Amino acid sequence: MRAIRLHEHGGPEVLHHEEVPIPTIGPGEVLVRVHAVGVNPPDWYLRDGMTNLPPELRPKFSLPVIPGTDLSGVVEAVAPDVDAFAVGDEVFGLLRFPGFEGSTYAEYVAAPAADLALKPANIDHVHAAGAPMAGLTAWQFLIELGHDHPSPFQAAQHRPVPLDTDKTVLINGAAGGVGHFALQLAKWKGARVIVVASGKHEAFLRELGADEFIDYTRSRPEELVHDVDLVLDAVGGPHSKRFLRTLKRGGSQFPVFFGAFDEEENAKLGVTVTGTQVRSNGEQLAQLGRLLDAGTVRVAIDSTFALADARAAHERASQGHIQGKIVLTVAQERPVSP
Repeated sequence: MRAIRLHEHGGPEVLHHEEVPIPTIGPGEVLVRVHAVGVNPPDWYLRDGMTNLPPELRPKFSLPVIPGTDLSGVVEAVAPDVDAFAVGDEVFGLLRFPGFEGSTYAEYVAAPAADLALKPANIDHVHAAGAPMAGLTAWQFLIELGHDHPSPFQAAQHRPVPLDTDKTVLINGAAGGVGHFALQLAKWKGARVIVVASGKHEAFLRELGADEFIDYTRSRPEELVHDVDLVLDAVGGPHSKRFLRTLKRGGSQFPVFFGAFDEEENAKLGVTVTGTQVRSNGEQLAQLGRLLDAGTVRVAIDSTFALADARAAHERASQGHIQGKIVLTVAQERPVSP
């Protein structure tokens, strides 16, 4: 089969389209013939060698490695102990995360059955492949954590804030993968949602249900917004703490990529700051899949590239201002016997 591998760390040029063996499945696994692959930030973190993380927090892996965690495809083979799926089922999933052994940039993938859900019938493989990591991140931050693993960035356990018609949520980075799912899930729960993005995304975000739009290139959201119940900062990082003053006392801020916060300042403002690290969860994905099937939540696709053009997909990601998801498509010819 063909797959994308990297033998060294670096820019998009280290992604090579190569011939590799079809993986064999073990207990609890199914073999998936891949139709589409979601492209996510951990893919380029892996490619770069995790230079954005402190050395003690970097996951262990060895080169060469096939990147990728998100996929949508068709089950080709099933281990004897798996009864949740059968050959021919269309499935999608976030594989083996927060590890880096998903290996989805490939024509075939050995996938843990517990990480998969049936693909929503009313969306295609491209849109399904764009959903798992971004959708589950929004779900685990906002709706249900679904695990008790601590975040590697803090000791405090993350607790989603119950959302309803009495809550106001501000989402920073709302046009990206996590952000556009978070907007839709908050609206599904009835919350009023204020979104922050660049001006070119306003029509898109209002179509998804945003109640108020702030163009960060023209205004500083922290100077315009006050007394919100929850900030979900889908950008996160060192500048995330500027949103603390948009919160009411008792409010919460959830940075997706953790930044520098001062516990004394948080206590003085009467707010809490927690985060989590998304984890594979087939049951939660099935719940999200039902919303996708019903059209309650939809996946926006920024762009698609062939698997062989993974370098170009990573170059697109590096340009920023992404609206929704970048997806790799995998040409499907006659199935190969595993």
